[in-house]
Amino acid sequence: MFLHKGEVLFRQGESGPLFELKSGLLKVVRVHEDGTASLLNLILPGEVIPHHSLISQKDYHGTAIALLPAEVEVIPEKQWYRGLSENPEKYREVALLLQTRLRMMQQRIDQLTAVSTKDRVLLLQSWFQQYFPDLSVKDVLTQEEIGQFVGLRRETVNRVLRHL
Repeated sequence: MFLHKGEVLFRQGESGPLFELKSGLLKVVRVHEDGTASLLNLILPGEVIPHHSLISQKDYHGTAIALLPAEVEVIPEKQWYRGLSENPEKYREVALLLQTRLRMMQQRIDQLTAVSTKDRVLLLQSWFQQYFPDLSVKDVLTQEEIGQFVGLRRETVNRVLRHL
């Protein structure tokens, strides 16, 4: 399945299959009762999502939206969970997927705890370029999303980006 920039893969509160991102970039946002959205996560090629359903099915916690054109493989729930029960070695695969995600989240925490606001944005840019060397994070994420990802207000992100 191919998604164009801005297309929704799944919506918060729905249930359904798992997905493996083959190429591109997805964001997962959580919409709050007042209608505001918060950026929860960025999904990179090779990841199977939603992470919280890798062992047992649960409704989607957020809405997944393509930030870049994306190729996604649909993994039917029955196929995935049957594969786990028939081949316990697949649990190792799940553990490695979650380990990779945990390490990425640790990097994100490092970004949040960087002392200066400029360093937070620079760390995010450096992390982003590991996966997308030809792109700048500011060309893919809005200033609001950058701020949510590194714990800064949009105005602060704007000021930092102007001085980089």
